[in-house]
Amino acid sequence: MKISGFTLVRNAIKFDYPIVESIRSILPVCDEVVVAVGNSDDGTRELITSIGSEKIRIIDTIWDESLREGGAVLAVETNKAFDAISPDADWAFYIQGDEVFHESQCQEAIREMEKWKDDPETEGLLFNYYHFYGSYDYIGDSRRWYRNEVRIIRNDKRIRSYRDAQGFRIENRPLKVRKTDLNMYHYGWVRPPEIFKEKLSYFNTLWHDEKWLEKNKPQIESFDYSEIDSLQSFKGTHPAVMNDRIAKHNWIFSFDPTRKKFSCLSRILYQIEKKTGFRVGEYKNFKILR
Repeated sequence: MKISGFTLVRNAIKFDYPIVESIRSILPVCDEVVVAVGNSDDGTRELITSIGSEKIRIIDTIWDESLREGGAVLAVETNKAFDAISPDADWAFYIQGDEVFHESQCQEAIREMEKWKDDPETEGLLFNYYHFYGSYDYIGDSRRWYRNEVRIIRNDKRIRSYRDAQGFRIENRPLKVRKTDLNMYHYGWVRPPEIFKEKLSYFNTLWHDEKWLEKNKPQIESFDYSEIDSLQSFKGTHPAVMNDRIAKHNWIFSFDPTRKKFSCLSRILYQIEKKTGFRVGEYKNFKILR
């Protein structure tokens, strides 16, 4: 069985992406990792090269910044990386530049791929998500955070990245996937507040035109992490590749997990989910096979 990893990145240093940790976290699982490095102005390509693994293969890309509807350029760049993996790979392990996989589950991921390799009905494997917010001590637990996403897919080039590259589709339908106990650690909302403000401003340019950007230009110097509806304390362990980054954490964010900022309806839906595990009206871009 051959496993290829793939990801995309641009201006990782400027926007403080943990891309080195992301790539390093899947290297033990993969025979190769293809990294689509977009046109950057901060030394991102050199950063990827510095990882020093013979498994890593870089492809250089130019982002089409005219693709502003729904973050479509992210899907285009993801497809470039996926299309560049070795044709003889059985599976493709996708990871975004702000996601990290835990070393404790490497063998479990390989076992899951072995288990379903010869089942053509299985088009992907579903991961659970921890969404960290504000610091490395809190995770989002409200309806605003997606609970699952597909991160391992078959090497079937009919599969395409969907919308803003959060998930995938095949011939414009959701993938048929197997639910697993694999977890993905998402750190996209953990950055120094002033850098995170700049990152959000940049990402708005991938979704909106100049008229919208001018009208909605933020007037703040840094991002206010306190404006969040609900968090819970994280009691687990972070992937080991994150240890150095966490040790350098140099801003303060504290939150009272008992404090909730919900509308009446949101509070009811939150309580239903916590009691039953069922999320009313949950968006799922996949079909779970039984």
